[in-house]
Amino acid sequence: MNARSGSALTFGVAVALIAGVTLGNGGANVMPVFVDDFASRFALSDSAAGLVAATQLMATAVVTLLLAKRAARPGRVLMTRFGLALAGAGFLGAAAATGPVTLVLANLVLGAGLGAVYAAATAALAATDDADKASAVTICGVVGVTALLIMGVPTANHDLGEGTGFLLMALCCLLAWPLLSRLPDGPAGPGAPGVESAGTGGVASAKPSVVLLVGTGLLWAVTQGAWSYASVLGRQHTGMSHSAVSAVLAISSVVALVGAVVGPIAARHFGRMRSMAVFVTAQALAMAALIFTHDPVIFTVAAVLWQACQLAVLVQMLAAAALIDPTGRLVASLSGAGALGTGVGPLAVGAILDGAGAGVLSPVLAIGTFLASLPLLRMTVASGEAADEPQPGRVPTA
Repeated sequence: MNARSGSALTFGVAVALIAGVTLGNGGANVMPVFVDDFASRFALSDSAAGLVAATQLMATAVVTLLLAKRAARPGRVLMTRFGLALAGAGFLGAAAATGPVTLVLANLVLGAGLGAVYAAATAALAATDDADKASAVTICGVVGVTALLIMGVPTANHDLGEGTGFLLMALCCLLAWPLLSRLPDGPAGPGAPGVESAGTGGVASAKPSVVLLVGTGLLWAVTQGAWSYASVLGRQHTGMSHSAVSAVLAISSVVALVGAVVGPIAARHFGRMRSMAVFVTAQALAMAALIFTHDPVIFTVAAVLWQACQLAVLVQMLAAAALIDPTGRLVASLSGAGALGTGVGPLAVGAILDGAGAGVLSPVLAIGTFLASLPLLRMTVASGEAADEPQPGRVPTA
């Protein structure tokens, strides 16, 4: 459906993509564990700990957006290694921090480093010969490795002492250094008509629209914001125990990998636009049901369906962006916008939940999901047109 003249998705390339995207988004994914660590180490209040977390997440998001255009050009391996060095220094600084001020500065540094890694690694997804397959394999690998980090970081903090989880992340940066040498370094083919040049050797680079970036940020603000309070809502509304809710959310996260596999298959058989519209609709309805329901069974089913559809949407979004802009600038920009939404989402959802309650939050998030998805659905139409464009060395098919 979208085979192009790009880097073959070999084992080495897949490992490089997984390592880069995992570490680039590692701060956000492991943040709950980080918050527990530095809150206990420095006796920080919830709001103060949240401020430190927001500092890192915003640094990652802003740097990812700022470097998206640079990531569209050759030199991604060097860029990721610079980011790894910066992030590693930040992790070491966070482990050795002696007070809140040095902790915030360390998180700023590591956040900036992770942003450089995230921009280059996500842009590299567009340089493969099959955007759907590359996105699905990468997301599945990221979910698995992130699960190991979520278990490993708190174990290090508990067994070896507070702050050692940051040392483990610094070690991961070191281990990823040789793996990232196989990261695709150039564009996969020509971009869509009408996009501006970015100095990529004749290959055009798509400049993302503000509407598309805002829609992506809003979608992930809604999604991550709701996910942050899923455990609380599950216990308060359904009467489930803390362990039961945790088990449901853990299972839903694993089962969600099905969505990453089904997404590309559905796109091939039913069309990217139609399949993504179905996944977005199912995601919105499942999210609304999870927030509003008082039934444990409905909560469980909604959690599983929600997470599966979310990964299906993510995989298709990355693949569509890669098809439109094979330089990777669009993928990196959308990743940065998503990271920005991830950082803002929990604050916004928490404010609505406190001020208006779950009865209002449920339809607000469902409607927000639909509105945020409109620019993404429009992008899938453009990706279909880009996929039909004749490419050098490729014989057009009927």
